[in-house]
Amino acid sequence: MLGGLNWFHWALLSAVFAAMTAIFAKLGLQDVDSDLATLIRTAVILLVLTAFVLATGKWSNPLHLSAHTWVFLSLSALATGASWVSYFRALQLGEASKVAPIDKLSLVLVAIFAYMFLGERPSPREWLGIGLVAAGVLTLGLKR
Repeated sequence: MLGGLNWFHWALLSAVFAAMTAIFAKLGLQDVDSDLATLIRTAVILLVLTAFVLATGKWSNPLHLSAHTWVFLSLSALATGASWVSYFRALQLGEASKVAPIDKLSLVLVAIFAYMFLGERPSPREWLGIGLVAAGVLTLGLKR
């Protein structure tokens, strides 16, 4: 069923799940330190993804991966961890409806970094959309 989805459908699912993450996290952070909450979230993700990889037959020996793959997946993991710690701290201190949109400044940064480091070249229409996201983030970030 899910095998027929293309990148756009998966991206939409990601957005839905990310939105749910903000709401569920905000509700769950009421009686716990944000760093401990991040650890619990990470442990649950580890368990669920392990079961998923095993159930779908996608397990292979990670020791057979190249050093290049290990370095960049490790850097990605470190960036993800830092992002999650920052995000949960922001959610604990602020309103989800304000924190989540600011967090989406990552969309603008991904476009800029992809241009600089991956050689990706968004079209003018795509840059316009990216610019509108940046304008929205700035609007939300400005004090009234």
